[in-house]
Amino acid sequence: MESYVPISFLNDFIFCPRSIYFHQLYAKADESLYHTTSQSEGKAAHKSLDDKTYTTSKKVLQTIEVYSARYGIGGKIDTYDQSRKLLTERKKKIKVIYDGYVYQLYAQYYCLIEMGYEVNAIKLYSLDDNKSYPIPLPHENVEKQEGFEMLISSLRSFDLSAPFEANSNKCVHCVYSPLCDVAKC
Repeated sequence: MESYVPISFLNDFIFCPRSIYFHQLYAKADESLYHTTSQSEGKAAHKSLDDKTYTTSKKVLQTIEVYSARYGIGGKIDTYDQSRKLLTERKKKIKVIYDGYVYQLYAQYYCLIEMGYEVNAIKLYSLDDNKSYPIPLPHENVEKQEGFEMLISSLRSFDLSAPFEANSNKCVHCVYSPLCDVAKC
């Protein structure tokens, strides 16, 4: 049996495929050793979800574990409103809707569908400015759906020892660049 890919890896892989490897090296370490201020703020913003205190409504599922056998992905969702059939991924501050954000939602969507939930809408929610961004469902955006599937395939076949061209614009923002032998910052 092939192991599943954590949903959180999708956005990380787009940022830099090598960052997933370095993140795993730090997995058991104290996050204060490597988290940036924005990462710590993002984690704090998720605290009410992680503690399942965001809402007391029984209609809203919070941080439940989800899995898709079809895509071999799994993880947690932020919220799913059962009455509205709405899946929401929360971010601390959304300045740009990155593909990685959309692909995380797609992964969560497919997991919920396979688990028997009906999902009629998906959205991103920016906590800092209280803005919602509706995202088309995968079947409504064929290009993004194909990108999602290509991303999972690329992630599964990535070889850390293969030649790699670093992106200096990303390296400068990467907490793992001091460990990386190809970082350009």
